[in-house]
Amino acid sequence: MVGEGVLHECLLHPDIEKVLVINRRPCNVVHPKLSEIIHDNFFALSEAEDQLYGYDACFYCLGVTSLRMKEADYYRYTYTLTLDIAQRLARLNPRMIFCYVSGAGTDTPEKAKFMWARVKGKTEIDLMKLPFSKVYSFRPGLIRPTRGLKNIHKSYYFFDLFYPAFRWAFPKFVSTLKELGIAMIKAATMGYEKQILEVTDIVRLSRL
Repeated sequence: MVGEGVLHECLLHPDIEKVLVINRRPCNVVHPKLSEIIHDNFFALSEAEDQLYGYDACFYCLGVTSLRMKEADYYRYTYTLTLDIAQRLARLNPRMIFCYVSGAGTDTPEKAKFMWARVKGKTEIDLMKLPFSKVYSFRPGLIRPTRGLKNIHKSYYFFDLFYPAFRWAFPKFVSTLKELGIAMIKAATMGYEKQILEVTDIVRLSRL
């Protein structure tokens, strides 16, 4: 859902010249800005390296839920895969800005109360050590999806009905997918004073 929403904002935004999506299956979006690589194994992107040069930013939206997942498996897909892809991109595009979608509640490994927060925290820390031009970590909480998109779980339609109340009651935890996408674009094009963006930062940056 997040990847589709960010892609939607990129294709609409006048400052985005070209978008390359790396997917396991076609996203079924046709747009003159859009190119796509269909690849089964994200751990073996060496076969596609010749198509990864020359990009200014990476919006990394890949992620898995920790629900009913063993820590070793969650670590592999959240930390190992992310760092593998990021290291490759840093080598190919050292001037790139890397925007990582993390999650609200993420914390340093020493302070995190939950397994997923500890793994995401370590991922954030090690991403920021890589030789990119800049790394930003976005920590969205509850996200209101963009209407009309395809990859929306049915539970989000229930949330949509009560979104105004949630936004009023929990302003530090609730944002829209549009705000997240625009904030990522603005971080890449304008910069931001913080490298870790909580929900309030995401909303603020999206409105600048």
